Amino acid sequence: MDFIEQLFGISPDGGDGSTEAMYIVALAAIVLLFTARPLLRKLAARRHD
Repeated sequence: MDFIEQLFGISPDGGDGSTEAMYIVALAAIVLLFTARPLLRKLAARRHD
């Protein structure tokens, strides 16, 4: 996991991959949030009906 180093030629994390891992986890959380939101709204609407 060294795509930042390969793309930009810098190593913000000293080459250990923690920055890239943080970006991947954050992106996965955002994607999960936006995909789960409509489902959670449907479930909440069913409970109120």
